[in-house]
Amino acid sequence: MKIGFLGLGKMGTPMAMRLLAAGHELRVWNRSEGRTAPLAREGAIVAGTPAEAELEADAVCTMLFDDAAHEEVFFGPHGLMEAMSPGVLHVSLSTIGVALSERLTREHARRGHRFVAAPVFGRPNVAAEGRLWIVAAGADEAIERARPLLAPLSRGMTVVGAEPRQAHAVKLGGNFLISTMIQSLSESFVYAERQGVDPARFFEAVNSALFQSPFYAAYAKVMLHPPEQAGATVELGEKDLRLLREAAASRATRLSLAELLAGIFAEARACGLAQEDWAVGQYTMARKRGAL
Repeated sequence: MKIGFLGLGKMGTPMAMRLLAAGHELRVWNRSEGRTAPLAREGAIVAGTPAEAELEADAVCTMLFDDAAHEEVFFGPHGLMEAMSPGVLHVSLSTIGVALSERLTREHARRGHRFVAAPVFGRPNVAAEGRLWIVAAGADEAIERARPLLAPLSRGMTVVGAEPRQAHAVKLGGNFLISTMIQSLSESFVYAERQGVDPARFFEAVNSALFQSPFYAAYAKVMLHPPEQAGATVELGEKDLRLLREAAASRATRLSLAELLAGIFAEARACGLAQEDWAVGQYTMARKRGAL
């Protein structure tokens, strides 16, 4: 397939590399030009504007940071929305707000585009290995058209409905679960430390006895052995939690635990931890808050 790929951050670059390796033709765009160089070396064409990324494309994939970036790319000068031809498929791989997903759905439908929401679960190393899990929603025909470009990125996919907003809602809910898991691990580790128990041994005992979860194990490893480079950052976790709360409020839903976590993220930002790894930042805050 001929694919326009927009957004070459920590997740977008390895995903675009996977698509090139699978034999797809890519035209790539990123706000900072330096990030396009590795893709160009592998044969991708570099677009000068978001609109240029769509030229002759069968599909356009977006992996942009936040809602503001989507607003600029789709509706700003040289925007993608007006440049897309009728029938072109847009696959949104990003974690975005439900309200923006609804707006994109309306605008694409008005212009005769196909739209699939396909946000992904997994950190950059998982993206590089093609083992992301994809949550998809959209019309059946559009999802079938998207499968050839989603397959090289993932180990599996769950289709959650016909409305793209549903996939973005699920992704926000999943990231909320990650935050709550990290917070419970963080406070449990602080508790173990104060009881004179090595947190790693504490985790080995409870994970073996209760969860048997490689996911818990992966995050515990990050927390206890911080990586040199952050995967997802505290800033990213805070953004996703805000979008979750906005989506909940739009359906008259109160999430008390989300409100508590919002306060913790705000404190982390105030402490200068916005660019720390998401899990490491929450663990650091648990230690700060745990001191009586």
